[in-house]
Amino acid sequence: MSNWKTAYRSFYYENAEEPDDLSLPPEETALLVIDIQNTYLEEPDDKTEAARWQPFFERMNGTVIPNTIALTDWARKAGIEVIFARIACQTDNGRDRSLSQKKPGFNYLLLPKDRADSQIVPELAPQADEITVLKTTDSALTGTNLRLTLHNMGIKNVIVAGIFTDQCISSTVRSLADESFNVVVVENCCAAATADLHHRELEIINMIYCHVVQSDDVFATCPPTR
Repeated sequence: MSNWKTAYRSFYYENAEEPDDLSLPPEETALLVIDIQNTYLEEPDDKTEAARWQPFFERMNGTVIPNTIALTDWARKAGIEVIFARIACQTDNGRDRSLSQKKPGFNYLLLPKDRADSQIVPELAPQADEITVLKTTDSALTGTNLRLTLHNMGIKNVIVAGIFTDQCISSTVRSLADESFNVVVVENCCAAATADLHHRELEIINMIYCHVVQSDDVFATCPPTR
């Protein structure tokens, strides 16, 4: 297991005392998997652009997706609620999107909810009655009923996985922290466009908004019961 208590420390927390051991009682904990959707695994037609994104694709296929599969399997066996969030608009032309998703550039996203590229990747498809929230914002809380859903289910702790670390993960984590949820971000189940962006953002959000850990650290808190 990693020494998560001292890893990913920013200037603010270099000399801070170590946090308490992780405590994630299954009945009070949910796993939230954010935006691991088909669209983000499609390589660009342009060869130069495809090459630029190759490290991201390699991390997604070799690290993030396999580790997130293991994380969801563990959560289900441990009796922890598994919830998914995905970017998806209700309208075909995307008129219901937030401004950030209408601006030109990388964040421009037109993903109607029923279109194939907006779906969660098949390897991580929700099972049975697991909840999926659709969002047109970076934060999974801001434009959905997730806040109410978590409160209704008595959730106090949220384990976060998905993409992108410096965008929707960070925004969701900050929103959850502001709502006084205890948040754990699983580093080896997340990715940003580059390793540098990924690691820098984890340092920014660690300790104040969440604890950044590895999947093995999470597994150790609760051996599966079923």
